[in-house]
Formats: sequence, C-alpha cells, structure tokens
Amino acid sequence: MQTVPFGKLGFDVSRLGFGMMRLPTVENEAGKQVIDRAEAIRMVRHGIDQGINYVDTAYGYHDGESEIVTGLVLKDGYRRKVKLTTKLPQWLVHEYADMDRLLDEQLKKLDQPYLDFYLLHALGRDSFHKLQALDYKRFVKQALKDGRIKHIGFSFHDDADAFLEIIDDYDWDLAQIQFNYLDDENQATEKGLRYAGEKGINIVVMEPLRGGAIASPPKEITDMMAANGRGYSPVEWAFRYAGNFPEVVTILSGMSSYAQLEDNLDIFKRIKVGSLSEKDLAFVKEIKGKYLSRIGIGCTRCNYCQPCPQGVQIPRIFAAYNESYMFDRPENLVREYRQIVKDNADASLCVSCGQCEEACPQQLRIIDLLQMVDREA
Repeated sequence: MQTVPFGKLGFDVSRLGFGMMRLPTVENEAGKQVIDRAEAIRMVRHGIDQGINYVDTAYGYHDGESEIVTGLVLKDGYRRKVKLTTKLPQWLVHEYADMDRLLDEQLKKLDQPYLDFYLLHALGRDSFHKLQALDYKRFVKQALKDGRIKHIGFSFHDDADAFLEIIDDYDWDLAQIQFNYLDDENQATEKGLRYAGEKGINIVVMEPLRGGAIASPPKEITDMMAANGRGYSPVEWAFRYAGNFPEVVTILSGMSSYAQLEDNLDIFKRIKVGSLSEKDLAFVKEIKGKYLSRIGIGCTRCNYCQPCPQGVQIPRIFAAYNESYMFDRPENLVREYRQIVKDNADASLCVSCGQCEEACPQQLRIIDLLQMVDREA
C-alpha cells in the first residue's frame, strides 16, 4: 500500500481510504436492506491489515447504521491502526446546540472518545452560510479544545465559487471533494483542488469512480482502453487520474464486496503521484471527450431557465437523460425520472409557455426536449 504524508499533520496516510457508504448488505426480516455486519467487519479489517489506515463514515450512511458498524470494526485493537473520520449532518443543525448534540451522539454510536477528523458534511453555499450564522467556528474551537476531535475539515457539493469561499473562511485541515476525470471541471474543479493545495489544505477525494459509473464504461470506451496498450482497467485509469495530483492525500473507495476490495488493494500498490505521463493524460482527455460526445442534450445546467412557473426542474431532467446515455444505462433514467415525478417536478407539468426557451443561452428547444424525455422515461 502506498502512503503519503498527511500534509504537515505529522503522520502518513494510505492512498486508498475505506469509504463506509457502500458496505455489503443483506435483507432483514422486514425486507429492508441492512449492512451484512459480519462480512463488513471481515472486509474492512482485511483492508486495514493490508495497509488501509483511513476510514471514512458519516451520520446518514446506510440509514444511520454505518457509524455503528464502523465502531464494531474498530474494536479488538483496530482503532489504533487508523485515522477515523465522520461528518456533521449540517441539514439537522438548526441551532448552535445541535452541533454539540450531534457530535456527542456520533461518538456514542462509534463507541469512541474522539475523532481524528470531523467534517462539516456536504457543504454548499447556503448550508455553509447557515453554519456561519450559527457560529460554527466557536463550536469547532471548543471541540478541538476538549479533545473530541483532533482535526477539522469539510466535504463539498456545489460550484467552484462556493468552494473558494469556504476554503478561505477557515484554516481547514482537510477538504473532501468529488473528483474524477469527468468532474474535474465540475463542483470544486481542478482549479479549486490546486488552490486548496497552495493554502496547505489536504484533499481527500470521494467519488473517484463517480458512484461506480466509470468502473463499467460503454463498449466503445472499453475498446479504447483495450487498444491503448497500458493494460489498465477502467477502475485503474480512474484511480490513477485522481492519484496523479500531489494535492490529493487519500482516495476514498466505497467497496461493497471482497472482490472489489482485493482489486482496489492491488491497484493501489501502484498508485503514485505523477504516475501518468503526458501521453496518458492526453488519453484520459480522449476518454472524457468520448463520454461527453454521448450527451444528447446540450444543457450546461446554468439554471437560467429556473425557476419554472410550473415547478418543472428542467436542468435536473436533462441531467438524468444525459447521464443515462453517457453511461449506456437507460434504467437509470427511468429510476431518476420516477423520483422527479414524485417530487412534482417532471416534464408533464410543462404548459409550453416558452419562458425557459427565451432565457436559455444555448437556445435549446426546451419544450420539445422535455416532451421527448417524458416519452422515453
């Protein structure tokens, strides 16, 4: 297992981190999918035995069960082998006292006296402003002082401007961002990643496989990879891209089977900073271009068409359509569109007023495209 210094914090960390969001599951007596605790404990401990020393969980993972199982994993001497991270569920924070209450609840679920890292979870512009108004800095200062947490950071889902605003607001130890070769110009972006690095803020990457989507590419892309000659699997190409950046200390993988764990462990024996040549990076850009060429609707999600007077979530609908075609997964469109219908935001609500088409910088024929998606979904 390759390791790197975790910035200036005084310890080394494995390049592969164990994300506790997609653990193996079984169906319980009520027909609900719950964590297969015995298999999860076996898997994660094996990963730790093989050199993984960064474990990442959160309040809401597996409907709240993940923190409990993480605590079970870390018994029998495994706690001293890892750096443990969990996250403040900011959507449950409505007043200052909630931050203390939630942290104490999480420590109890984990059965731990302290956390190595505590992250403000899934921050965006609005949620960050809420925590600012509730004086999150005072909470962090107290939690650091009393030893319940050792280091502070945040995880992020919004645009690049929001990321820079958050980065500049505090002396963070860590920023966790969604980053892969399809998202290097989305969310925090490569520019944001490098900016954080310049400020000495360590980057932990989540979704390096985009929720598993780029682990199983369409045939034309797997054929490209096979013809390349490097011999890397789609998973290895993705991990190598994220691991190529010196700002990135750890790459999280949500492994749900023993086979995935073994494959990841093997790949990360070889993942080093700067291991992709200029030729390799040019090839990754080709892969990205091939994916993007599969997009059927040229929506840039600028949101100029929003809000729709009828509540139609146009960018969300087009994104669901494009994602399904990009990854050759029509079933994903059906599933996502079903949720959009439940949210009363689907294309059937369109009354063809034309307001969205007047606002669209791409001059898309939005009304016709909405009807097309509605038919296909």
